[in-house]
Formats: sequence, C-alpha cells, structure tokens
Amino acid sequence: MTDLRAGLLGVGMMGRHHARVLREMDGVELVAIADPAGDPHGVAGDCPVLPDVEALIESNIDMAIVAVPTQYHEAAALKLATGGVHTLVEKPIAHSVEAGTRMVEAFKTAGLVGAVGHIERFNAALQEMRRRIAEGQLGKIYQITTRRQGPFPGRIADVGVGKDLASHDVDLTSWVAQSPYRSVYSQAAFQSGRTHEDMLLITGELENGVIVNHIVNWLSPMKERITVVTGERGTFVADTGTGDLTYYANGTVPTEWDAVAAFRGVSEGDVIRYAFPKREPLRVEHEAFRDTILGKSTTAVTMEEGLRTLKVVEKALSSAKGNAGDL
Repeated sequence: MTDLRAGLLGVGMMGRHHARVLREMDGVELVAIADPAGDPHGVAGDCPVLPDVEALIESNIDMAIVAVPTQYHEAAALKLATGGVHTLVEKPIAHSVEAGTRMVEAFKTAGLVGAVGHIERFNAALQEMRRRIAEGQLGKIYQITTRRQGPFPGRIADVGVGKDLASHDVDLTSWVAQSPYRSVYSQAAFQSGRTHEDMLLITGELENGVIVNHIVNWLSPMKERITVVTGERGTFVADTGTGDLTYYANGTVPTEWDAVAAFRGVSEGDVIRYAFPKREPLRVEHEAFRDTILGKSTTAVTMEEGLRTLKVVEKALSSAKGNAGDL
C-alpha cells in the first residue's frame, strides 16, 4: 500500500518532535514542512521548507500536523479542510469555542479526519490505569485529582495556563472516568505580569458523580505531572512524566503497633508499581491518527472531543471571573 503523504505546519519546540516521529513511522512519508520562520532546529532534512499552509497543501499531502501557536489553529485547519487534507492540530483545538466549532463543522462537512493532539491519552501509565479502572480494580470511583505544574515555557504567549496545561487534565480525566463534566469552578492568579493567567485551581464534578480537582501553574520550579484516582478499593497514582503507575490498596490487615499506625494510616495495604510496556506517547498518538485515517482504528482524539474539553476550560476561566460553573 502507498504511504500516506504527510505535511507538517510549524517546526518549533513541539514541531521538531513531530518531524522526527513522522520520519520514523511505517505507512507515512513526511514530504513537506511549512514554517514562515524557516527551520530553526534543522529538522527539515531533504524536505522543502515552505512559507505557508497554502504551499503545504499544494504539495499533494494526504495528512497534516498543525503545530503552530493556538491562535493560528483555526485559519490553518479551515484551509486544510478545504484542501481535502486529514488534519491533527495540537491542543487546545483552538483559541475559542467559536473557532473550534467552525473547525469541527468544516471537517465533518468535508468527510475528513479531524483530530486534536491530547497526547496524555496515549501515555502508557494512563492507558494502563484506564484499563484497570474499566475492569473494576478500584470499584466505585470517588475522586480524580491532577497536579500539573512547572516553570513557565517561554515559547507560549498566546494562551494562559488554563488552555495550555489544564486542557490536558480536563481531557484525560473525562477519558479515564469515561464521563463528561457536569460542572467546574475555579480560581485564577496573574502573578507574573503577563496577560493570561499563570496559576489555576479547578474543582468540579463529572456527570457520573466523580468529583475532580486540578492544580495547574507555570510558577513552580518543581515539575509535576500526576494523576490520582481514588476509589472504594484503593488509589491509583499515575506519573505521566515517567510513565509509572502505582496502586495503593486499601488494607485488610490491622496494624497492632499503635506508634506505627499513627504514621502509616489505618487502612494501608499493599503498594504495587506495575510493569508494562512504555512507548513514546507522541508515536502512539501519530499511529492512532494514521490508523483512523485508514479506517483501522477510532482511537484518535476527535475534534468534537477537543471542543468539549475547550468548553470545560473556558467555563473554568469564566468561573474564575465570578460566573456560574454549571456546564
């Protein structure tokens, strides 16, 4: 079978990784790169470096990856849809719900695969967690909390920490729990003098009754990527930075040593860190997009799903300004 001809729009800090993965994939040939700033990381190789998305479309590509700043997602995606190109845009889907809605409609009307790069879904730790939760290992799920914090990324200037970081946690939480959000409330801070928020605390509830909490910020020297799921039989802790998944089981053996019990807790049981294959999430994401185009899979994150995530994030940001949080 002929390889899918791929184009890449944007070869900045994230785009350079897309270029590497596209070159290494079976069934895909990277044929062109477009970036008005040229090729700052030297990843083009034998590919021509084109000036814009129009030139990329003229390269007769079948699929495209859009890795430009969020404010440019809509314009690029709409042109790719008109050009008949299956497209994956980096998260968030767009700078606004209105823009994301136009993108969803364009790809639906054109009968093309439109996907969003919510890469955490393809992290091995979260995939293993979701599988075990679905099999009932935790029993009833009570709560999902996430912590995503670290230093400010200098490359991001067009959105705040909500759309850049919280969009990851909103998407993965809904996906892991297999339930959409019912409500969100939040508080935001602007500590660094920038236009957009750099700290955000979100609390909410999913439609299945699970309560959620997200801590996100760009002001911590400590980088964290943690998801904690607590249920009736214990707790899962996924570290998507390392790909590790640890299970803390509720205890069944009472602690008779009172001094130790005071430190250990009253219901501590076995602690297991699971061993499982850990593949690069970006590679798995690309394979899902490729296979969805070929009709072999439906695991790519759709633009409809990306739009739902953006709606939750925008509601959280609105809540931080004092507006109601029901979705």
